[in-house]
Amino acid sequence: MNPLREAALVETRRHFFGRSATGIGAAALASIVNPDVFAAKSSATATKGNGIPGIPHFAPKAKRVIYLFMSGAPSQLDMWDYKPKMQDWFDKDLPDSVRNGQRITTMTSGQKRFPIAPSMFKFGQHGDNGTRVSEILPYTAKMVDDLAVIKTVHTEAINHDPAITYIQTGSQLPGRPSTGAWMSYGLGSMNQNLPAFVVLHSTVNGNFGGQALYSRLWGAGFLSTRHQGVSLRSTGDPVLYLSNPDGMSTAMRRRMLDELSKLNSERFNEVGDPEIQSRIAQYEMAYRMQTSVPELTDISGETKETLDMYGPDVTKPGTFAANCLLARRLAERGVRFSQVFIRQWDQHGNLPRDIRRQCGIIDQPCYALVQDLKQRGLLEDTLVVWGGEFGRTIYCQGGLTKSNYGRDHHPRCYTKWMAGAGIKGGTVYGETDDFSYNIAENPVHIHDLNATILNQLGVDHERMTYRHQGRDFRLTDVHGNVVHDILA
Repeated sequence: MNPLREAALVETRRHFFGRSATGIGAAALASIVNPDVFAAKSSATATKGNGIPGIPHFAPKAKRVIYLFMSGAPSQLDMWDYKPKMQDWFDKDLPDSVRNGQRITTMTSGQKRFPIAPSMFKFGQHGDNGTRVSEILPYTAKMVDDLAVIKTVHTEAINHDPAITYIQTGSQLPGRPSTGAWMSYGLGSMNQNLPAFVVLHSTVNGNFGGQALYSRLWGAGFLSTRHQGVSLRSTGDPVLYLSNPDGMSTAMRRRMLDELSKLNSERFNEVGDPEIQSRIAQYEMAYRMQTSVPELTDISGETKETLDMYGPDVTKPGTFAANCLLARRLAERGVRFSQVFIRQWDQHGNLPRDIRRQCGIIDQPCYALVQDLKQRGLLEDTLVVWGGEFGRTIYCQGGLTKSNYGRDHHPRCYTKWMAGAGIKGGTVYGETDDFSYNIAENPVHIHDLNATILNQLGVDHERMTYRHQGRDFRLTDVHGNVVHDILA
């Protein structure tokens, strides 16, 4: 057996079918079936590093997005969705007419009762419009005039992994590009020395815990791998293998990359695999990041006033406060999409204790991030999004007392907020029923949410597509409406 001949045969079989779809015969057939097929470029013809020609489709309000993702699902009932009537329903069963046979998880489906657990937290009115906010969010309450609070977000997914995959990629099934990857693909990069899409993972009390987060949540799916998110680490090199190995100088690294690029280019000319070009671009990006990333993560030049605004954890790498500050620094440097994850919002029991801790971690940094962006003139074209994958139930999971309760997953209605970049501050959008179980008015599906994010970036969500396996895919699948009522 000749290995070289076998390799050539494999390439021949593999690439014959891939290339034949774009051959003369296919082009001729397409022009007969649809004479307009060549009238405009497909959105799949993205130019390297610069997004798709023709995008943005219209004048954008936002240049960049910072997405603060509360993985595990924060309880809307204890933070945003004020339901005073529920105090009279303590330990009474949720009426069947409210649930109306809706699906529930296996964690509570075996319970004999669904006793109602009113929130034990007080809600005050804040801002010009008197927005109701829980006492456990004192800093966020101070900035409600900057926020559009959406109380009626909903999803079909009821368990964590499909739900977080759904909101991040537009599908409950793995394999689709993430939101940030779509941004990178459609809009390209604003800084050639940093990735267009950066992911930051936040620790809680020195560790992560909570539901696992898989790299496909910031992956590129069927898009080129150069669009996937780059995770920055909180210990060691911010990016793995960023530093040169011992004994290798910068000049030697440059020569090595130049020679490697020549070899990869030769291989590309032989087989035409676009991933080879992506690999070349990623090597070059890594080389440039050797300078840009250390400068990004060095916060020694920040003023004491700025650091104090984010709180005492801001100088501890990997904390939510530190990551919010890094998100602002990424915004300053033109990173298109920054995603800050923080886990441990999955409070099936001991919710009052645990949600106090979680809000204590995120409340001040969220406030500081929005105000910091505002002070620097960046909030005008930076869209900040906050929220999780679904909400929590009004009924208790496990034992119920006046001072302790837990809540199960609830996809039918939950709260997210948005700020900056053309968002109408001081807005509360949508209403739920008395039990925060069903939507009473103005539902916002997660596809609507993503359509609105894209809209603020100047992107028509129906027109930014990618053809894969014979179908045009998009972030919002075949759904989605822009929520115009929250736009200024």
